[in-house]
Amino acid sequence: SQPRGGAHLRTAVGLTGALSVLLLAACASQPPAPEANLHDAQPAIATAEQAQAGHYAPGELNQARTKLQSANAAVTDNRMVSAERLAEESTADAELATAKTADVKAHSVNNEMQHSTSTLIDEIQRSAGDPQ
Repeated sequence: SQPRGGAHLRTAVGLTGALSVLLLAACASQPPAPEANLHDAQPAIATAEQAQAGHYAPGELNQARTKLQSANAAVTDNRMVSAERLAEESTADAELATAKTADVKAHSVNNEMQHSTSTLIDEIQRSAGDPQ
């Protein structure tokens, strides 16, 4: 029979080895930088800027810019999961800003058309002598 201390030593060595393997696996499983997500965010922001989202949806556009900056900082800090999430949110915010801008512009065009149609109907009625 072996001394009891030897069994504890083997158990401790085995646990240390298992922990080392887990730590190495955790380090090796660090996801890569979310390059595609970061590259998607910048053109989405540029599209929103070209659509004049700074005028029509400034909050969403500013959020998109801030989140892209935060995503880049997260990459620098090796927080790739956060970087990916922030880059995706940046793209979504930029796309929302673009959509809100398009909506506001479409409503504006619709209102102008309704006003023009109303004015045209008034002119036609005046010309026809039908006051209605």
